[in-house]
Amino acid sequence: MTTKEKVLGVLLESGGFVSGETLAERLGISRNSVWKAVTSLRSDGFEIEAVTNKGYILSSEGTALSEPVIRKYLPENDSRSIYIFDTIDSTNNYAKKLASEGAGNGTLVTADMQTAGRGRLGRSFCSPAGGSIYMSVILRPKTDMQSSQLITSCIAAAAADAVDRVCGTDVKIKWVNDLYLNGKKICGILTEAAINFESGGLDYAVAGIGINLRSVKESFPEELLKIASSVEDETGNLPGRCRLIAEILKNIDSYMQNIEKKAFLEEYRRRSFITGMRVAVSKYDEERTATALGISDNAGLIVKYDDGTEEVLNSGEARIIKQ
Repeated sequence: MTTKEKVLGVLLESGGFVSGETLAERLGISRNSVWKAVTSLRSDGFEIEAVTNKGYILSSEGTALSEPVIRKYLPENDSRSIYIFDTIDSTNNYAKKLASEGAGNGTLVTADMQTAGRGRLGRSFCSPAGGSIYMSVILRPKTDMQSSQLITSCIAAAAADAVDRVCGTDVKIKWVNDLYLNGKKICGILTEAAINFESGGLDYAVAGIGINLRSVKESFPEELLKIASSVEDETGNLPGRCRLIAEILKNIDSYMQNIEKKAFLEEYRRRSFITGMRVAVSKYDEERTATALGISDNAGLIVKYDDGTEEVLNSGEARIIKQ
């Protein structure tokens, strides 16, 4: 860790005032280095109060991305690797590289900004800097190929529950991978996987999660604002990124452990708001109108076409038709 991260770690651990002298002695650095670290942390968004004869105290974690703050909200024995970037092309791209090199289950890659963020079906994902979450998690589930098809839906349920816990919201899921708040999209999920051709099973999967936290009114184009929003725009509150990232990681660990039992499906169905709606189903460059009937036991979307036939969609896209 850097000197800055070490100073932050001590302030987080103490929960109260720590003198500059104590920080310097504990970390084996000069008082001037402590002051520089505190100044740098303040510029990152951490609110650190300095009081004569008392020292420094962390009064607010702010919204900066920080490994020590993320780990504060994880279990003490959590040993996953965490990679944090100011700017990256795509957290999924970097996570796939790490996974191909043997990175372990639960490895986190997160960044303040993506220059080439991607959504499903090759779409770009708007990823401006300044307070939203762009994260990718490496998954190595011990499961069969059939159960691996449930990963995206499982991650959606895990992320939705985490947002609700931290933000006090009521997040809904639009099949298969989008999270909505007050009728507008706040989160997209992209899962990519690699197959082990020798075993015929899954080598690894990378789950990419993008959540709009800070207001997007000034950064998103007008057309996008008609369908997308952010937690701050919908609630008036801006949650700490690190705490929410940690909550998502804990949920993913818990939900993925029982993926074969499909325990998450009840939660996924409860949050689904596409059921009963008219949808336009796109498959193989063809679009048909239908009514969404519900979510199948394999997390597929059950639809009934206008000609009376029914189908379970495990791929493709179902766009809600606004009445």
